[in-house]
Amino acid sequence: MSHNHSHSHPAITGKNLLLSIILNIIITVAQLIGGFISGSLALISDAVHNFSDVISLIISYLANILSNRKKQTLQYTFGYKRAEIIAAFINASTLIVVAIILGIEAVKRFNTPKEINSDLVIWLAILGIAVNGFSVLLLKKDAKNNLNMKSAYLHLLTDMLTSVAVLIGGLLMKYYQIYLVDALLTLIISIYLIYMSWDILLTSLKILMLFAPEHIKIDEVVNEVLKVNEIKNIHHVHIWQLNDHDCHFEAHIEFKENIQLSDFDLVCEQVEEILNTKFQIHHCNLQPEFKRNDVKELIIQD
Repeated sequence: MSHNHSHSHPAITGKNLLLSIILNIIITVAQLIGGFISGSLALISDAVHNFSDVISLIISYLANILSNRKKQTLQYTFGYKRAEIIAAFINASTLIVVAIILGIEAVKRFNTPKEINSDLVIWLAILGIAVNGFSVLLLKKDAKNNLNMKSAYLHLLTDMLTSVAVLIGGLLMKYYQIYLVDALLTLIISIYLIYMSWDILLTSLKILMLFAPEHIKIDEVVNEVLKVNEIKNIHHVHIWQLNDHDCHFEAHIEFKENIQLSDFDLVCEQVEEILNTKFQIHHCNLQPEFKRNDVKELIIQD
């Protein structure tokens, strides 16, 4: 059986993530205290959102450390490469739960609006915009190539946008005494959080469930592999992602002739090149067969 590794991705240190955690702890405490003093549900919602982000960012940070430092062992043959995917799934799940809770509280506030200290809301919203905006800039680069960092980045981005909404609400309450806007903004924020988290939740869940990546069509992969002259049939195919970078492929390949092992290695190199260059599949396991009496279906129902 042939096995191939042919990829490299730069490690993410997590220093910017750690700084973001510290900044978010500060803003969470400030907004929570300010929310209770001012009576603003939107500000308390933003604080709760920030608190959930602090937990999520800590999970992301620990997952990043595990992913980068813990190598494969005889017992943990994949190491901790899935730690970041689990973190992304937890982050998205918790954010959706928090958003639902905030939405319910916002609906309740529509029936019982109350006067709010808008000055405190305005200044804490400005502080939230500054802190979260800086954190977003810190993580923007890492978020492009890492699902865990992307989930942390989106948490912070939604924090910043939430603070912008709270600021607008504070200004409306200060100059026009429209206190219902506090509940309205909270409801809008909760819907937005669900919208932003849903894609990460589904993506991380599909990876954890070993689904084939959406950008890879198995029929196309098989057709390309069958272009190799020596191969008669390909079956028992599995394609899955270990994390958001490492895509794995395994299959049984039936040969037209009873070739030597050295010839099999040459064929494997051709297949690995096809998989790597055309489908970005970096790990390849191939089991050779010749006139073996087994099921030749593409996907075997185990």
